[in-house]
Amino acid sequence: MDRGPKQAAIGEVDRHDEALVALSHRIHANPECSFEEEKAAAWCAEALASAGFAIESGVCGLATAFRARIGSGDLVLGICCEYDALPEIGHACGHNIIAAAAVGAGLALAPLADALGIGIEVLGTPAEEGGGGKITMLEQGAFDGLSAAMMVHPWPTELIQMPCLAVSHYDVRYHGQAAHASAFPERGVNAADAITIAQVAIGLLRQHAPAGAQVHGIVTRGGQAPNIIPELAEAKYYVRSPDLASLEAWDEKVRRCFEAGALATGSSLEFLSQGPAYSHFTPDVELAACYQANAERLGRIFPDPPEHAVPASTDMANVSLVMPAIHPTLGIDSLPAVNHQAAFAAHCATPVADRAMLDGAKAMACTVIDAATNEALRRRLSAHRYRHDADGA
Repeated sequence: MDRGPKQAAIGEVDRHDEALVALSHRIHANPECSFEEEKAAAWCAEALASAGFAIESGVCGLATAFRARIGSGDLVLGICCEYDALPEIGHACGHNIIAAAAVGAGLALAPLADALGIGIEVLGTPAEEGGGGKITMLEQGAFDGLSAAMMVHPWPTELIQMPCLAVSHYDVRYHGQAAHASAFPERGVNAADAITIAQVAIGLLRQHAPAGAQVHGIVTRGGQAPNIIPELAEAKYYVRSPDLASLEAWDEKVRRCFEAGALATGSSLEFLSQGPAYSHFTPDVELAACYQANAERLGRIFPDPPEHAVPASTDMANVSLVMPAIHPTLGIDSLPAVNHQAAFAAHCATPVADRAMLDGAKAMACTVIDAATNEALRRRLSAHRYRHDADGA
């Protein structure tokens, strides 16, 4: 590893390693779902405040979002800090690792920022698992002034960029008419049947799905008792496609399947959006190469060809459309456990995961230092300072 600022940054992470591991484990042991991450947001902000960051809490009207700023340079780089968990299975996507790595990178860069002529912003971004906190923060100016942004994400293996699909997520609600299922069935309108018809239609539609398109969902309410015709039925669905343009066309076809359920049964239908659409990801190739080189110097191994490069979705993708951004993964040696399984959650508070978190913090800090010290890279990034009210200009 290079001497100078990179070695100093690595030393700062090592100096705080016990506190960072404790932070990761603390968040892991106290899972909070989207927009409810009060403890995690406070713990991350407190750790950054102790290193001299100026903290602004509750930004953009989101109680669990924060912005932490240090450094007075004209090149301002953002590090995104996620900390929301999944319902019932906790940190099965490892956002405790993401949060601690972001804090660690901030702590590493805090004493170097002014000498490097940069500003550092660690952004606490709630509700990645549903709700799109980053998109709200983009639209309301929390990313203004940034020239680039980055984060890391735990995964079974190392990847320089997590493949991403665009996604829309919404609830579906059918309203029917209750009646006695035996005595007066003709007086009922079965809302649960509407969901059944929609699911059959979606199953048939999959034969005609474009490459990369997906649809999946769960029924969250299907009735009260066998002898009552269900008057209310509800489901949650995700519709995915390779990019926003193809997502719009695919989503329209999926919605027709839900409309078929309403038409066939006589139910009324509501679509309730659960947040803005997440986009496809456009990674910054040069920043990604810097990150990979720094991570490899720390001993991280990127398989070639990549293993398990399966698509997911993230609101960080929307950030990548308006500024240079990267989203590499940290391998935590979890296989056969994979993201969104309880077994993966268990892997996210192990010595292997702790090491990955510390390496992620170091690699991000070193990548920021590359952006500050490589004259051509610095000049290019400085030209892309984001302004939400000027279409990213």
